Amino acid sequence: MGNGYSRIPALWEQGVLRSTTRRAASAVGSLMESREEVLLEESFRSMLTLERRRAERSRKPFVLMLLDASAFIEEKTSDRFLGRICSVLLKSTRETDLIGWYEKGVVLGVIFTEVTCEGQTPITEILRSKVLHALHAELGRKVPSSLVVTTHLFPEKSGQDKGEKVADSRFYPDLAKGTPRKRVPQVAKRVIDVLGSSFLLLILSPLLAIIALAIKLTSKGPVIFRQERLGQFGTRFRCLKFRTMYVNNDPKIHQEYVQRFINGHAESAHKESGKPSVYKIKNDSRVTTIGRLLRKTSLDELPQFWNVMMGDMSLVGPRPSLPYEFEIYDIWHRRRVLEVKPGVTGLWQVSGRSRTCFDDMVRLDLRYSQSWSIWLDVKILLATPGAVLSGDGAY
Repeated sequence: MGNGYSRIPALWEQGVLRSTTRRAASAVGSLMESREEVLLEESFRSMLTLERRRAERSRKPFVLMLLDASAFIEEKTSDRFLGRICSVLLKSTRETDLIGWYEKGVVLGVIFTEVTCEGQTPITEILRSKVLHALHAELGRKVPSSLVVTTHLFPEKSGQDKGEKVADSRFYPDLAKGTPRKRVPQVAKRVIDVLGSSFLLLILSPLLAIIALAIKLTSKGPVIFRQERLGQFGTRFRCLKFRTMYVNNDPKIHQEYVQRFINGHAESAHKESGKPSVYKIKNDSRVTTIGRLLRKTSLDELPQFWNVMMGDMSLVGPRPSLPYEFEIYDIWHRRRVLEVKPGVTGLWQVSGRSRTCFDDMVRLDLRYSQSWSIWLDVKILLATPGAVLSGDGAY
């Protein structure tokens, strides 16, 4: 892991390390000097965040092992047993592996850095067997049997079953738990979402009714189009939009185009000479006449205010991802789905909309999540009407 630690200055220059990883960097020094003690919860979670971000760029996987001792935590001798377990872990792991409290006094964690996934037996099973064997040899079988030992490989494979999340939240303690400093602004954001979406649905109800009637009179099919999207941490939900296409069209057309776009190969018949590639297919024959107007003005997005009220989305955030998009995301692309709730509008939508390459779109989403504040949301909301009226990049 030495070469991993040597990258800390470079990562700092790139702006990757923030307050949590600054504390983690100080923990690295003490850990490299001595492994006689395990890392405290805050330091261990900071190191987990740093290792995850390193793996996103280096593509070198790591394994997180969690040892849950809650089954016998109330016993009078639990402190002694936990101390012995820590001692075994320190002796049975590499000096470059990180050991600490994932949950203070309850769950121990081990980060096995830069593992090799070659071979028929999964590396997670190999490491789990090794640690359990060491615990059995040192403590007998009674104490280890009271532990719940789980192993988790990063990058994780995306969930394929409906209802299954595409990311393991255990790798994201910085996102899943949040910080006290951000809790009040996050509550305020949710209040704004509920009040704002309710107010907009109310005042726009006549316009919603007119659009619904126009769709019903001009083409067959339902007024509302329900499409499965990914929310924060990959939670699946039904995103609502006004239907802009004819029914029974082939979804593979868009799926194949999006795949080319994400991979940077969208130079096709859909791209105009001398102009950048766009995220949406231009002159799509599947789109109805009224649908073209709705897309150009973004009025097809109005039903998503209901998703905001239900808590699936926010007024401001990244564009909600499609499941088949996520399957071909690069590792670092996934953060746009994991870090914040998707939004009706966002930094990407007011900064170029469809006229940006996919990597730039993701960078805008990540910039938003890293610099998020209530004031930033307000500025984006104020800029949205101008972006909608200009119609630039909307198809």
